[in-house]
Amino acid sequence: MTEINMEDRATGLAMRRGAMRRCPACGKGALYQGYLKVRDTCPACGEALHHQRADDGPAYLTILLVSHLGAPLLLWVFLTYQPSPISMLIGFSLGAVVLSLALLPVIKGALIGAQWARRMHGFGVEEAKEPTL
Repeated sequence: MTEINMEDRATGLAMRRGAMRRCPACGKGALYQGYLKVRDTCPACGEALHHQRADDGPAYLTILLVSHLGAPLLLWVFLTYQPSPISMLIGFSLGAVVLSLALLPVIKGALIGAQWARRMHGFGVEEAKEPTL
């Protein structure tokens, strides 16, 4: 039986690369082929990316972040400027939608980077397979 080299992958670096919408392995290839559609393989290094299982995690984290940023800001704007309810509704609704659309691919990329670095959901399985005789 041969020993397989399973060296650690830098989680922080992989998450930063993913957040920049790049391959967590090389940092050069594009992670997405559309707005949120993850490529099956990296066009630069050939790393398999189809293992990712981001599912609803990025959406939940985006909603959590946007609401925690928006609620104190909404209170501050209301108490300081006392705008009309319709202007607050329109302004904060548009702000929440724009911020959510901007953060969603960033958070999803970071989550995929973390999965790749920690070898979750099949990332790194090819390296761990033993050679056949």
